[in-house]
Amino acid sequence: MNGADHLLPLRTKLRSLRTAPFGADPAGARMERIRRSPHFVDGSFQNPVGARTRPSGSTVEFAKIYFQKEQRARRTPDGTVPVHPTTLADLAAPPVSGLRLTWMGHSSVLAEIDGSRVLFDPVWGQRCSPFPFAGPKRLHPTPVPLAALGPVDVVVISHDHYDHLDLPTIRALAGTDTVFAVPLGVGAHLERWGVPAGRLRELDWNETATVGGIRLTATPARHFCGRGLRNQQHTLWASWAVAGPEHRIYHSGDTGYFPGFRDIGAEHGPFDATMIQIGAYSEYWPDIHMTPAEGMRAHLDLQGGSPHGVLLPIHWGTFNLAPHAWAEPAEWTKDAGDEADQPLAFPRPGEPFEPAGILPVEPWWRPLSPALARPWRPAEGQAAAGPAPAARGDLDLAGER
Repeated sequence: MNGADHLLPLRTKLRSLRTAPFGADPAGARMERIRRSPHFVDGSFQNPVGARTRPSGSTVEFAKIYFQKEQRARRTPDGTVPVHPTTLADLAAPPVSGLRLTWMGHSSVLAEIDGSRVLFDPVWGQRCSPFPFAGPKRLHPTPVPLAALGPVDVVVISHDHYDHLDLPTIRALAGTDTVFAVPLGVGAHLERWGVPAGRLRELDWNETATVGGIRLTATPARHFCGRGLRNQQHTLWASWAVAGPEHRIYHSGDTGYFPGFRDIGAEHGPFDATMIQIGAYSEYWPDIHMTPAEGMRAHLDLQGGSPHGVLLPIHWGTFNLAPHAWAEPAEWTKDAGDEADQPLAFPRPGEPFEPAGILPVEPWWRPLSPALARPWRPAEGQAAAGPAPAARGDLDLAGER
């Protein structure tokens, strides 16, 4: 530092401290395009339905729940997660039906659809954090090294939180020929990390890009964005509808429930498969993540109100991001699927399956979890337990979930 450093504007000083994992702020022509978006109002992107994006409730009560030793133990598997060692042999032959999905953990899914390979929210890093020494750490290894995955036609990013947009993963993919489909503003991060502008397809909600024989449409979601404490909401978040000549699939990204799922389904569905966020929910942030019951409702909305296609639960099992028990999202989703008569797929991480074929349905997580109380299944004659009311006020957390 020199004697003139104290005269620098605060924003300039903060940018100098912003290392590569934090990404980059949109600027120039990209920022001008953001300002023209109908979803950018009063200086920030807005949700389709109002939502609290900061956690609600008492900081003290949340800390008791989150950091208590007994509570921490229930949020991790009691043993080794049975990862399927995905091999080139698993993926060498094209899917018989034309559609195959491989859940890699959390929200990362490889979709082979009508001859194209689409990789959603790839996170191969050990922590979803800007720091290698802190932040949520993987609860199971990646099923396959990224370099052994084979060629990918399109990488699709739902939003820029660390558990969906991972610097080392993007840098590795930047050295391939893949195209990146991202929400408006997210391209600034990728360009800083080495992705050429010509390989970016940066979309606002309801905009579509065609890559090879598939159409990728950024559809609305109810969430938020940001990779630092100074969060300006200048990058958009999205769900994605992907259509090939024969099949249609949907990836929710992160989202709270909102009525717009019906509109997305009417415009782009019905879907052969949906990948729906059912984990990391809490009464402290009810507007920006769905419970399994809400995830099932969203799937049915996307399918026109009736059971159809296959629901693949995502955003659970890989990182510890919320107070609920590790296996609770899977058990609750299974019960919701049985009640709705909706086919579900529960693959082990790395286990490929075809939605039109035999579905993986074994509850493989049960040997790794103590018995759950199942408050979502009330005794006969009792009402289902709803979310516990949160105390008024905002928690002072940098919770970019």
